[in-house]
Amino acid sequence: MREFSNSSGRIVTVFGGSGFIGRHLVRALAREGWRVRVATRRPDLAYHLQPLGAVGQIHAVQANIRYPQSLAAALNGADAAVNLVGILAESGKQNFDSVQAQGAAAVADAARNAEVRKFVHVSAIGADANSASAYARSKAQGEAAVLSAVPGATILRPSVVFGPEDQFFNRFASMARLLPALPLIGGGATRLQPVYVGDVAAAACRLLAGAGKPGAAYELGGPSVRTMREIMEFVLAVTQRNRILAPMSFGLASTMGGFAELANKLLLGLLPAEFVFTRDQVELLKVDNIVSKAAEAEGRTLHGLGLAPESMEAIVPSYLYRFRKSGQFADERTA
Repeated sequence: MREFSNSSGRIVTVFGGSGFIGRHLVRALAREGWRVRVATRRPDLAYHLQPLGAVGQIHAVQANIRYPQSLAAALNGADAAVNLVGILAESGKQNFDSVQAQGAAAVADAARNAEVRKFVHVSAIGADANSASAYARSKAQGEAAVLSAVPGATILRPSVVFGPEDQFFNRFASMARLLPALPLIGGGATRLQPVYVGDVAAAACRLLAGAGKPGAAYELGGPSVRTMREIMEFVLAVTQRNRILAPMSFGLASTMGGFAELANKLLLGLLPAEFVFTRDQVELLKVDNIVSKAAEAEGRTLHGLGLAPESMEAIVPSYLYRFRKSGQFADERTA
């Protein structure tokens, strides 16, 4: 195994680098020749990232957004930083405000104090300070805090991110394996623009390399827009499952989400993931999650960064085959 030699001395600190997007970004950064410092609360759970680069190229360090000293230590000597810290649902002390608003502010303050040259903050399409969703509001507050502390930072707003370890297509495929019917919240009319995790990682690398406009927010979506109904139909076709798609009103879905939240609390978080959804997630589904016309016109997209996005049709079947009754040996002609 080759030793790593970084003649340029470039160091990038990736906060939240052990998560879904993080592992793909760490791999992409290593290929670009960066020395990658993965900042996470549990460094022992990030050792799986080390084989993604040469010996000594990827190193995990302990950092917690609640402790400024740990953030400063993680950024010591770094040339660039990426903040990926975020949650999809609240649990205990891990709430949207503390993680995605206050946490983003803490990381940005530390990046400013460390005088890093490039700072990329990963948010989400739909970030809106006036949203009915606490998730969307916290994302908007995090963006504002980042740009206040580091005006030259760049924001990435991906739509729903997919890839082998995602909690989107994998979740629906798992539900299809267990349930006779799948709910179409709001009738399944909500439009999404799923984006491949590798494209999100590539966009972050481009920004760290000097592409893009400082202080701008780039919206990342795949090559096509799909409704939730179309996405569900795609999952069923790929996994070769025959399931009923049952329309469900937003009101009923919100009520059921409240019961699911309560049940999960009473079971100390042990409710199977397939059955856990929240009222806040229902609020998110009331608004389309696609790249805006303004972002397209101004080139604040993957295409604007010189990247051609991968489609879900090209990637998703390569990892959803395991949900077929016969796995990889199923006859795809019957899909």
